[in-house]
This record gives sequence, structure tokens and C-alpha cells, in this order.
Amino acid sequence: MRLMESELDYWSAKALLEWQVELGATEAMLDAPIDRYGLEDQKPKPGRGPEAAPLPVKPKEADPVAEAQKAAQAAQALPSLRAAMEAFEHCELKPGARNLVFADGQAGARVMVIGGAPGRDEDLEGRPFVGQAGQLLDKMLAAIDLSRDRNVYITNVLPWRPPQNRDPLPGELAMLLPFLERHVALAQPDILVLMGAIACQAVLGKRGLSRLRGQWDQVWGKPVLPMLHPEDLIRQPQGKRQAWADLLELRARLNAQN
Repeated sequence: MRLMESELDYWSAKALLEWQVELGATEAMLDAPIDRYGLEDQKPKPGRGPEAAPLPVKPKEADPVAEAQKAAQAAQALPSLRAAMEAFEHCELKPGARNLVFADGQAGARVMVIGGAPGRDEDLEGRPFVGQAGQLLDKMLAAIDLSRDRNVYITNVLPWRPPQNRDPLPGELAMLLPFLERHVALAQPDILVLMGAIACQAVLGKRGLSRLRGQWDQVWGKPVLPMLHPEDLIRQPQGKRQAWADLLELRARLNAQN
């Protein structure tokens, strides 16, 4: 039974006080106890009432593809496009690469060769197709009277080397494709040659190089010829017969458009 104040004598009150001190009570705050559980319903709700603290606003993350499109479209010439690519900070490949691999050959040439991504040699020199595969490409082009020194322009889908020469990720291809599209528009070739599966995947959105090679396609208003990559031919020399047939097809198309 709860004791009323009038029922407590001095000694009982003193004993109760000493007991509370032993429990750790140091001072009396109020004359009546507070129901702490009942106070939960009285807390201000987020976003309600003048005293409610504002919720933190999470900054909107930049869309790499949209940023690439904006930067690419602002470029009015090849040098400004290269500068825009060098300033692009959304691709995680950039910090691990030694150089930006932009292009080689003759801008404005009728044939534009597009590879997938730079390798070790390309990363070191900052030019596409300069290693063993590049030497083979030069021989292939020379067989049909083409050369990067006279009438071919060469670039890659990716300007930076992926670590350990791994295949580019879909997100990397998507964010850098706007730069390639603008590159083609500014270089103004008559024909695009896609070297390898990565280039076909990025530009055409198609897989299965063995099925695609040698078959003309169309993209960005240009005729497109998929071909086996020179690295494929180094690993599998039996593919050179198919590559020779594709080169003859390219030469015939050029002659027909003269």
C-alpha cells in the first residue's frame, strides 16, 4: 500500500532517503515521477512542426553518361574533344592509366578503324595499335593500299587501358561511347571498320564476332564493317583467310564509292 506523506514519521522518511542514496540517487528533480515511456508519443515528428529538425538532403550523384554527352557535344574540333576527354573524371580507368590514347593516323581519312581498348604498348606510347597487333594491322592495311600515314584514321572505344588488359565493363563502354560518337562526327570518315568483339559490342550493341565479321552494318549514318582483331589473328592464324576476305570487301567498297 502506498504511504501518504502524513503517514511517514521522521525515522521512516530518513530510512527511505538513505536507501535511495545507496541506490545512486543524488538529487531530487521533481515532486512527482515522470513517465518516460509516455514521452515517446510527444517527440516531434520529422518534417512536422516548427521545431522539427530538417532532414539532411543527399547530394545528387552525377550521371557519367550524361556528363560525357554534354562534354562531347561541346567539342567543336578534334583538339577540343581530346581536351574534354582528358578532363573527364568519371571513369575509374583514368587514374590507373599512364596516357590517354586518343588517335593516330590521318584525321579526315575515308577509313576510320576503331579498336576496343589500349594495351600495354598503347598505354606507354599514347597511340592506338602500336604493339605486335598494330604491326599486323599495318600489314593488313598495306595489302589493300591503305596506311595510317596516308589514308586511315585509328582510334579505340576506350581511351584508357583497363587493368591487366581485362575486358571493359558495360558501364565503362556506355560512359565513353558519347566521346566516340562525337569523334566519328568530327573526323568525318566514309567507312568505319570495327576491329574485334569489344568494338562491335560498344558501337553496334551486338555480340558474336564470328557471325558479325564481314557483314556490312550501319551506325551513326556510316557503313560499318566488323572484322577480326589483329590480336585474334595472332592467337588463331587460321582466321587470316577470313580477314583477307574482309579486307578485299573493304577495298571493293572504297572503289565503288570513288
